[in-house]
Amino acid sequence: MDKDKVVQDTEKLVKDALMNEKSGHDWFHIKRVTKTAKEIADKEDADTFVVTIAALLHDLADDKVVDNEEKALSDIRKYLIESGIDHTDAQHILTIIQTISFKGGNNPPVETLEAKVVQDADRLDALGAIGIARCFVYAGKVGSPIYHSQLEIRENMSLEEYRNNNSSAINHFYEKLLKLKDLMNTKTGKELAAQRHEFLENFLDQFYLETGEERP
Repeated sequence: MDKDKVVQDTEKLVKDALMNEKSGHDWFHIKRVTKTAKEIADKEDADTFVVTIAALLHDLADDKVVDNEEKALSDIRKYLIESGIDHTDAQHILTIIQTISFKGGNNPPVETLEAKVVQDADRLDALGAIGIARCFVYAGKVGSPIYHSQLEIRENMSLEEYRNNNSSAINHFYEKLLKLKDLMNTKTGKELAAQRHEFLENFLDQFYLETGEERP
């Protein structure tokens, strides 16, 4: 198996599938996550090939992007095998794809180093300036308001509750984004998350200053 060719083919597959995606889970998100994942993998001594392929494919079976997760996972499994990736690595990649999503905080902790690396990279893209931009894009996509003072911040949600639209972009900071710093798995991920988390905090301070309301 030519690993470089598999990476190139996978990049093309994902780019074609997600270039016009409008919820913040587009090709450019994938490109950033993959770059960050490779950097973390290098510092944490993870399997760079498994990390790279999992990072590239991680949103192709996400329920925010596809209508049928089961079929999407089946298509990914078929692609991995046809690409010549051995069964152990293919199963590892599939497991990473299935387990790294936040989903309201309902997923159990990931187990392998490679899964921890990809999860950290994905979560880092939900922090900082990029994370703020993606938050508002996603809110617009699903019809959530920027802010609504009468919408309570939700805690301890089921996946169904997390996915419904009874929230706002600002509430999403409290329901997910501000929690991510303390959920990072790797030393490198924790270090990278600290500054991006601070950017979120500063943004919220300014947002509530401009609204004239007290910040939660």
